[in-house]
This record gives sequence, C-alpha cells and structure tokens, in this order.
Amino acid sequence: MLTKEEREQKIAASSKLVAKAVVSAILITLVSFSPILFLEGQEKKLFAPLVWTKTFAMIGSAIVAVIVVPVLMVMLLKGKVRPESKHPVSRFFIFLYAPILRFCLRWKKTTILASLLLVLLSIPLVMRLGREFMPSLDEGSLLFMPVTMPDVSNSEIKRIMQVQDKLMLTVPEVQNVLGKAGRASTATDNAPISMIETIVLLKPQSEWREGITKNDIIDELNSKLQIPGVINGWTQPIINRINMLSTGIRTDVGIKIYGQSLDTINRLAQQFKSALQGTEGVADLYVEPITGGKYIDVNIRREELGRYGLSVDDVNMFIETALGGAGIVQTVEGRRRFSIAVRMGQEFRNTVDKLKQLPIITMNSGPIPLGALADVEVAEGPPMITSENAMLRGTLLFNVRDRDLGSTVDEARRKLQAAVSSLPKGYYLDWSGQYENQIRAEKRLMFIMPIVLLIIVIILYFTFRNLREVAIVLSAIPVALVGGAYSLYFFEVNFSVAVAVGFIALFGIAVETGVLMLVYLNNSLFNKVERARAEGAPINKQVVEDAVYDGAVLRLRPKLMTVIVDILGLMPVLLATGPGSDVMKPITIPFVFGLITSTLFVLIVLPVMYSMVRENELKKRGQLRINEMAND
Repeated sequence: MLTKEEREQKIAASSKLVAKAVVSAILITLVSFSPILFLEGQEKKLFAPLVWTKTFAMIGSAIVAVIVVPVLMVMLLKGKVRPESKHPVSRFFIFLYAPILRFCLRWKKTTILASLLLVLLSIPLVMRLGREFMPSLDEGSLLFMPVTMPDVSNSEIKRIMQVQDKLMLTVPEVQNVLGKAGRASTATDNAPISMIETIVLLKPQSEWREGITKNDIIDELNSKLQIPGVINGWTQPIINRINMLSTGIRTDVGIKIYGQSLDTINRLAQQFKSALQGTEGVADLYVEPITGGKYIDVNIRREELGRYGLSVDDVNMFIETALGGAGIVQTVEGRRRFSIAVRMGQEFRNTVDKLKQLPIITMNSGPIPLGALADVEVAEGPPMITSENAMLRGTLLFNVRDRDLGSTVDEARRKLQAAVSSLPKGYYLDWSGQYENQIRAEKRLMFIMPIVLLIIVIILYFTFRNLREVAIVLSAIPVALVGGAYSLYFFEVNFSVAVAVGFIALFGIAVETGVLMLVYLNNSLFNKVERARAEGAPINKQVVEDAVYDGAVLRLRPKLMTVIVDILGLMPVLLATGPGSDVMKPITIPFVFGLITSTLFVLIVLPVMYSMVRENELKKRGQLRINEMAND
C-alpha cells in the first residue's frame, strides 16, 4: 500500500499529464465552436446560446478537472487502488479491444488502407447530399397565402375567403381556420386587398389518418382550392414572418428583378415563370402582380373652366373633398382627440357615371356636373410600386417542396440561363429568400473555418511540438466526418446550417479524443524507453509496439467514458419527436454517428499510425526524441 506522500506524488504526476491534455483539448473544442458566433441572422440567434453554454460548461469542467479533482483524490482516495486491468468494466472492454489492436498493429498498412477506403467511399454519398438553409420546422399549423387579381372588390374577396375556409374544413386533419384579407391595423403591413392570409390549425399528429404526411395534407388542400383567378401559396406562420423581415420575400425563394420600367420587369418575370414551369421541387410559382391595378383618372378640360369662372385648384379641391374627404373640425373627448371629415356618400361615388354627375357649385351658373368640366375614366396601372436600392423591383416567387433547396435553385438557374441569354441593359437579377440566407451562411463558414483550423493546428503544435503528431491528431477529422456523412445519407437529411453546427461540434470532439490518445501514447512510450534504458535493454520495434499497446489498452476506460458521456447526453435529442426536434436532430445525427467512427479511428487507426511514425523515426535515426513527448 502506498504511503500518503507517495500517493500525493503519483496523483500530482498524473494530474500534470492530464492537465496538459485537458486544457489543450478544451481550447481546441472552444475554438472549433467559434465559427457559430460569426454567423448572422436567425441561425446565429438559434445556435449562439449553444456556443455560450458549451463555453462556460467547458471552462467549469476544466477548473474541476485540473484543480478540484486532484484535491479530492488526495482527500478521498485511500487504501489499495485497484489497477485498471482488475476493474470489471475495463476487463470486459479490454477483452474485446486487445486482440483487435494486436491484429491491427500486426497489419498496419492494411488497417490504414481500410480507413482510407472508408473515407473514399463516402465521397459519392457526400456529393449526393441535398442542401438547404435550415431544416423545416414543423410548427403544427399552415399559412395559406393566395393572391388574387389586383382589382378584386371587397365583396368578392370576402366571398373567396368564405369559400376557401369551408373547403379547408372538409379535410379531416384541419382543426380550425382563420383568415384575413388586406392589411392589418399596423403601419408595417402594406398588404393589398388582393392578398389573403389564412392560418390553418392542424389537429395533433396522433389524430391524422394513417400514413398521411404534412405534404400530403398540403397537396390535398391545394387540390380542393383551385379557384379561377386565385394563385395558391403555402408556408408556415413563423418562418413566413422571419422570411418577410429578413429578406422581404414571403416564399422559400424569390427572384428579384431590378430595372427602370415596370412593363419590362413584368415581361421578364413572365418569361422566367414560363421557363421554370414543371421544374422538380418548384411549387406555388407565381409572379408578384406588377400591373392590373385600377385607377380613376380625372383629366380636367381647362378650356371649359373659363366659362364658369373656375380654376384648376377649385376642381381639384372639390374632387379631393368629395372622394377622399376633408377635415373640418377636431373634437376632444377627455384625453382623446378625433378629427371629423366630410365627403360624398357612398351611393354618390360608387360608379364612374355617378362621379361624372357630382355637382360643382359655381358663383354664376349654379351647380355644374363634374363630367362637363373633366373626363372621368378608369385606367390601368401598377397595384403597388416596389423599389429597392433606388430601382424598381418585380419578384418571381416559389416554394420548394419534396426536394432540397440547393439543387432546386441550381436547376432553376440553369433553366433561366438557357431561356434568357442576356438581360436588357440596366436590368439584373438577385436570388433571395431562404436561398439568400443559405449562400450568406456558406460563405461565412468557408471564410471562418480555415482560420479556425489554423488556430487549432497552432494549439496542437504548442502541445506536442511536433508537426507529425499534429498531423496524426488531425487525421481523425476525415474519419469522424465520414460517420456523419454516412448518417446523413441513410437518414435522408439535407446539409444545412444545423448540420454544419453538428459537424463543427464533432470536429472539436474528434480532435479532443485524438489529443487524449496521443498524450497517453507519448506517456507510455516515454516510460517504456526510460525503463529500457535503465535496464540496458535495446530500444526496438517491439518496445514501440508494447508502449502503444499499453497506452491504448490500459487507458481505454477514460477514452470510452469521454465519448459515451457525449453520446448518452445527446440520445434524448436524437430520439425526440416533439416540437423543435426537426431542427435539433440534424445537429445530433452527424455528431453522434461521427463520434462512433471517430472513436473507432482513435482506438484502432490512430495507434497504428503513431506506431508507424515512431518505428520509422527509430529506423532512420536509431533513437526516439524523448524530449518532445507529453511529459518533458
């Protein structure tokens, strides 16, 4: 049995070794998570709390591992300490792991080629993965946004809404519907009367018909709501508001057409719509109305005004008062103020003929009908003029359904380029909506990730002071990503920002486990070489293999605990089915399955690579560089 002083010295020596590995591993993990903080928009708001939670948790765990745990071990660890080989859990895993490692150390090149083949076979699967900005969150409800003709009347839009509501309620999965037409009582909602927004509340999924999905419900509703003059559009309430606030587009994808003439913009939009008809994945395709608005033009005949002693201002003032209303007085009731305006009654101005009969009072000739002084007619014009970046803008809108966003937009781009060789001078396109967010996030990650990788390499170099060992640790990354890629393919998950966050987390953990293994291997080899020198025994290939075996097998339990704790902590998220699981599962799927392949690599391939590197060093130099190992 060890004395108290011997026990303290042994714990201090082990703590020094573990502290170096823990601190470098935690730094690498935190650096690997940092790209998430450089994202923008809704993806940053969603995932930034994950980074800060992970940061403070890792800092706290580092303090506990480096400072608190050694003190508690000195205070509480007493009596005879059971060796690793006698622990029942360790004995079971060592029984499984030891022969596999011995076999792989005997067949080093075969093991390396097998892992390389595993990586190469994943490349076709990665190339076939779809791309999207964020996984579709099941909000439990739908938002039906049809668009009618711009000149639709109030009575007609009400009738259309009533018909639509009755038809939607015939679908068994629909619980309730609530719609509105036009703008709400807010200055931020400039929707015209021709735009309807109907929230469709769905029953719980347990009450749906067997085998039916949300897309099936949308298809059934869409087939029932084929009303002439109405263009249907389907989305969800929350994501629609996010899209509208961030990009100004109410569908998944919007092609913004900029130029100087609304007629030319409308013509281009109609050409683009014809080119995209029938594209796989494109749904709810329509052009945002640019023409078709109805206006009442009152063209004053100036030659008639002189006969009656009137001026243009007199007629304009009369038209403004009769049709729009003129304020005459303000009343005060308590703390509230109300303006009172007067205008002609509805029955005197609801048709063009009645407008022509509106009497204008003159000083000399009595009342004169408006039609005697001006031409009153209905003219067409834009229902709403939309501008952006000091240019007129039209939009072609569509949703993506039953296909990933990235490949759908890529095919749409190719079709537009084939249909329209060149745009008129002064006109250009801009792809917006969810696709705009996707491109922005991809560009940001492609810029940040190389910088993060460089910082990790620097941390690893200062830890091991050997570029070969840095390369060994970083070699765990491709195999870890392979497990994530295979899992995405078999679970049919598209690559998105959520998946990228999962790979970022996997990236840090894979390097962390590689650091732990390499530190243990270095420490084991250091002890073996020192013992061989003390005994005067030769330092040969067998010494290296025995050191690798001891460093990998006898330290199996802490490595497995590191990985198993991460996997078990994520299993509730991986198996979740409630609200929000649609976003969180794409994070955990590549992370969990990537951890499995990363662990197999760290336990099997990394010791083989380490053994090959050290044997090659021994063969070339005749000695090993002890001063570059973990406990120098």
